[in-house]
Amino acid sequence: MLERSKGITNFQLKYIAMFAMVLDHIHYMFEYTGKVPAWFSVVGRLAAPIFLFCLIEGFEKTRNQKKYFKTIYLISIVMGAIRFGFYNVLHFAVRSDGFCPQNAMLSSFVPLLVVLFGLQNFRQKKYVRGTLLTVIPIIMPFLIIPLYAIQNELFLFTLNLVNFTVLPVHSFLSDGGTATLIMGIVIYLFFRKNRIRQLCAFGITVILWDVLLPLAKGYSISDLIFHAYEWVEVFAIVPLLCYNGKRGTGNKWLFYIFYPLHIYVLYGISLLIYR
Repeated sequence: MLERSKGITNFQLKYIAMFAMVLDHIHYMFEYTGKVPAWFSVVGRLAAPIFLFCLIEGFEKTRNQKKYFKTIYLISIVMGAIRFGFYNVLHFAVRSDGFCPQNAMLSSFVPLLVVLFGLQNFRQKKYVRGTLLTVIPIIMPFLIIPLYAIQNELFLFTLNLVNFTVLPVHSFLSDGGTATLIMGIVIYLFFRKNRIRQLCAFGITVILWDVLLPLAKGYSISDLIFHAYEWVEVFAIVPLLCYNGKRGTGNKWLFYIFYPLHIYVLYGISLLIYR
């Protein structure tokens, strides 16, 4: 992929995504007030695909892919444990309307990164390991769901804890989940050395997943405009086309710190002012 001296760097893309994400989460946390406009969340649709693109760029260009994965994995475990706690231990921290933050973007990234390791092994002609790393995260829902038929309270408690923390299952995640897995594979696998083709593949996937599939399920055009507006993420193509292939200047730990911090600060404020 050619690098250009002009355009937007990787860090600048992340700043754009962070701004969109904060707007989205302000709407998410304070929608109950009726004072936060819905367009906050519409703009927020740009965040996930940009972060996803940056994740894959980081995976490809980092000097230590295992460390890169471990950082994301460990933070996802901590945040997953907190989400699990809201349901099982931290009842006092749940808003009286039953709301608590379900943000799990990093958990969605975990199975995707494992698949990317698998695809990379295929490129290195390590076919057995590549097959295992690629296939297992994808079929994990089919392996885990039957276990919920076991009617044992302690077993189900442990299974839920595992799913929230060390073994995130893509279909169980409302924040990204299966859509993130599919989109990430498309961005990584198809035309990753050709930006135009890569983003065209991304755009087609968005149209199929966020427009045609909902319409097939019975959604109306009005629903897509006013409620199910995930398709707006297709406009992330604009800043991504401006990406110059350079890392840019910034603190690599900023996002890892900011992401969980701003979620719990915003939620804490919403908890304090909720009536």
